[in-house]
Amino acid sequence: MAALTPISRKPLSLVLPTVAAAGAILGLFVGTANGSGLMGIIIGAAAIAGLAFVYTQVLKNEKLAKWISIVGMAALGFVLGGIPAAIIGALAGWFYSWFIYWLYEGRYRQRLLPYLTPGQVLWHYGFRVICGAIFIFLITPILVVMPLSFNSQDFFTFTPEMLRFEAEGYSLKHYQDFFTNNEWQRSFKNSLLIAPIATIISVSLGTLAAIGLSQSHVPGRRAIMAILISPMIVPLIISATGMFFFYAQIGNWMEGTLGFNKNFVGYVKVILAHAVLGIPFVIITVTATLVGFDRSLTRAASNMGADPVTTFFRVQMPLILPGVISGGLFAFITSFDEVVVVLFVGSASQKTLPWQMFTGLREQISPTILAVATILVGISIALLITLEFLRRRSERLRGMTPQ
Repeated sequence: MAALTPISRKPLSLVLPTVAAAGAILGLFVGTANGSGLMGIIIGAAAIAGLAFVYTQVLKNEKLAKWISIVGMAALGFVLGGIPAAIIGALAGWFYSWFIYWLYEGRYRQRLLPYLTPGQVLWHYGFRVICGAIFIFLITPILVVMPLSFNSQDFFTFTPEMLRFEAEGYSLKHYQDFFTNNEWQRSFKNSLLIAPIATIISVSLGTLAAIGLSQSHVPGRRAIMAILISPMIVPLIISATGMFFFYAQIGNWMEGTLGFNKNFVGYVKVILAHAVLGIPFVIITVTATLVGFDRSLTRAASNMGADPVTTFFRVQMPLILPGVISGGLFAFITSFDEVVVVLFVGSASQKTLPWQMFTGLREQISPTILAVATILVGISIALLITLEFLRRRSERLRGMTPQ
């Protein structure tokens, strides 16, 4: 556990340039929104640096400084952009007042090892800032889409009523359209039918393949592994083209020789194609889980008279189950979100939810797409949280983390 170092006030030569750089970032966004990013950078850096000097050398009262920053920046935000900007300004005021005293009083070293050099401390926090910037860069488009799904108008932009947080600017009509429109509901049901079946096939075949390839006596296992995970590496358009020609022959054989219904054959082709795309994810996650598996457990079960099937389900499966479920969730997400392959392999009867969204963007700009995207984001977040819990459980079972 890192030792707590005593608080020591830092010189202004460290504090002022650092808070000025942080203020320049805020000034960049504010200035760009008002027509001059460069001017915003200069004003933001100077303003925050000036606040830091006044707070630490004149005011010397952190609580009072915090409220001055919150109220002052909220008022400035209200003048520049109304209520939304006032809320952002209040949050910015709280952050910058905390950040100034966090630096000035040396709190940033409290939970760090005392012998770390300034360069190591800089890298410690710099790395986190870089990761946070990447996270914001990735998450911002989602944060834009989600509020727009509640737009009361048929627009893809924020209306003045939405920006003023007026109730008339928000509505659930796009969600209502999704749950009542036959086209959307049919595609949603297709996704709920295709994705689970494809996931079951992916998990079954991928788990067996991972267990087999984990055996050291299997010849050419590296080459086999490369072939099995190639659908994840090969560009999707190439895979889709190959699947189109391959499954077209299978579909003709099933219709002509076996006499199956054309609609049923279409579902079979899409499910098999999605299963192929999901198998690599299952193989990778299960193989990673098998790295820490104790082989002596299966040998002990065999010595006690258990047959291979019993050994697998009673000994091996419970220990690798987190990896199997994780791979299954990845396979489900892949199938549920996939649109390119189903365009090549499927027909209008197998139109899935992503296909319907693609059609909506190409043929008619419907804000219902935003509502569907928000629902899919919620499903993805729930699955990712589940994956994280399974990962931690797997580490506990393998003794990598404390109970």
